[in-house]
Amino acid sequence: MCGILTAIGHHSKQSFEKALYTLSHRGPDAQGIWGEKEVLMGHTRLSIIDLDTRSNQPMIDERYALVFNGEIYNFEALKREYALTCKTTSDTEVLIKLYEKLGHAMLSKLNGMFAFCLYDRKSQELFMARDRFGKKPLYFSQSKGLMVASEIKAILALLETTPAMNMQGFQSYFSFQSTLPPHTFFEGIHKLEAGTYATYAKGVLTCKRYYEVGKKELLGIGEAEALAKIEELLLDAVQKRLVGDVEVASLLSGGIDSSLVSSIYAKASGKKIHTFSIGYDEYLHYDELDQAKEASVHIGSHHHELRINKKTYIDTIENTLTHLDEPMGDTACMPTYLLSQMVHQSGIKVCLSGEGSDEIFLGYDNYFEMAKYYQMHTELSSQSKMLLKSYLEHNPNLSRNFEYLQRITNDQHPFYTTAETFTHRQFEKLIGKESLDIRKNSVLKDEVFAWMSKQDIRIWIAEVLMSKIDRMSMAHSLELRAPFLDYRLVDYCLALPPKLRAGNTNKYLLKQIAQKYIPSSIIDRKKKGFSSPFIEWLYDEYGDEVLELMLRVSHQSGLFDPSFVTFLYHEGKEGRFKQHVWSLYLFCRWYNKLYL
Repeated sequence: MCGILTAIGHHSKQSFEKALYTLSHRGPDAQGIWGEKEVLMGHTRLSIIDLDTRSNQPMIDERYALVFNGEIYNFEALKREYALTCKTTSDTEVLIKLYEKLGHAMLSKLNGMFAFCLYDRKSQELFMARDRFGKKPLYFSQSKGLMVASEIKAILALLETTPAMNMQGFQSYFSFQSTLPPHTFFEGIHKLEAGTYATYAKGVLTCKRYYEVGKKELLGIGEAEALAKIEELLLDAVQKRLVGDVEVASLLSGGIDSSLVSSIYAKASGKKIHTFSIGYDEYLHYDELDQAKEASVHIGSHHHELRINKKTYIDTIENTLTHLDEPMGDTACMPTYLLSQMVHQSGIKVCLSGEGSDEIFLGYDNYFEMAKYYQMHTELSSQSKMLLKSYLEHNPNLSRNFEYLQRITNDQHPFYTTAETFTHRQFEKLIGKESLDIRKNSVLKDEVFAWMSKQDIRIWIAEVLMSKIDRMSMAHSLELRAPFLDYRLVDYCLALPPKLRAGNTNKYLLKQIAQKYIPSSIIDRKKKGFSSPFIEWLYDEYGDEVLELMLRVSHQSGLFDPSFVTFLYHEGKEGRFKQHVWSLYLFCRWYNKLYL
């Protein structure tokens, strides 16, 4: 896992070096820069596969130069299948050799998480890509030629200025907890969408999609066959994510997802693995250390616990904002940051985690609530807007509240766009106009689950969950791997008959498989999520200073309706609209630092 930086145009090596240094936390083991004509490529390395210096980057041969962030889990199989002759034992060199044979088509062959820039020294074309589910980030700007980086901070360093705030990024944040591609919070700085590649030649940037979620035809199979195949794919996904020349640990919350991954890993390795959990010394109803301990005892792991208090949590907020570069509303950022810090301090570079299970195995109650809602509306051509609005209101992963942006935003602001117009336009772009119109009555109720999973994977997973775990873990030079997001497993599960996939309970199919690996007490436990006493600690620590900051930003920026800001603040005191208050506070803290 690494940090990458590429600049094409007039950039001094000195400014490039300073920009690359901002990514040193992503790769503390080695740093390299290569340049030719107006092209500069830089890399900070976290050594995991082939620890030898021969695999340091940028990796250059007679024709190509490559900077790569991620892991290709099937690189050895690709080497055999395509008879690739390599001088190193790294997955990095395999990317170059595979590109020589397949060109852009190589992307469909890769199983892993990746973001890379590959420069063709002969044609002078840059080829860059981001993995299917956005596990690894890739930002770019054409403000000065072309600049591409793992994090926004490196591009800001090259620009040597702070761009104006992008209002489209602002609007998507308050609807989805994160900015959505191609936008960020900064004008002129964009992010490449998951499952997309881009080419840059002669000053022209062209983006194309190479992967679509949920495009496989439905499978006509029964439960026994489905369970056997899912288990096979999951076991292989875990096994593949053990690749590397360093110790691999596992994050363990005590829920079904992380417990199952940890158990499979322990059995596959035949050794006593390391597991890590986090808890709290106040508001213990958020704490899951006891459940995690139960799972660790069953697995037989070397278990490590971190218990944090209010001061530690509050002190971490600024660090998370620094590493995120722009606001992200997921309140699990702080616990993830602190847990990653603990793992790093133990000397471990790689951890497995359980992200992705809820979206592919229907772990959220909202999926089933929306399916019931859908059944009530058969005339979908006239009800599509209502369906969309309800989904946004009730789905915590896609929106905190459809009305929220509309009410909180000051409609006198010159950049104001109503939430209704914005959301409709964004969704039309994200899922296609045909899907937004619900194909004029042609959608069967059985397709609703697949539709919702697809949106959660493209938005919630790619732009919130994956962005969160990448920034918070890489802040401490730690790589997190998510077996449930093996694309083969995702494609297979989304192609299952909807009734079979839904079963009679959340995660029906996964629970059948889990019976072989973990106790029923873990399997049957009510889903809790990675929660924390974020709002309680925020009010305990800052009190009315929270409102003062939000009103100051509101008055000076003209972005918000002060009366609604005040309303939200007082609602938060009563434990209501907690996510809304947090998202607004985090934005105001970021905005105050950069623009006031």
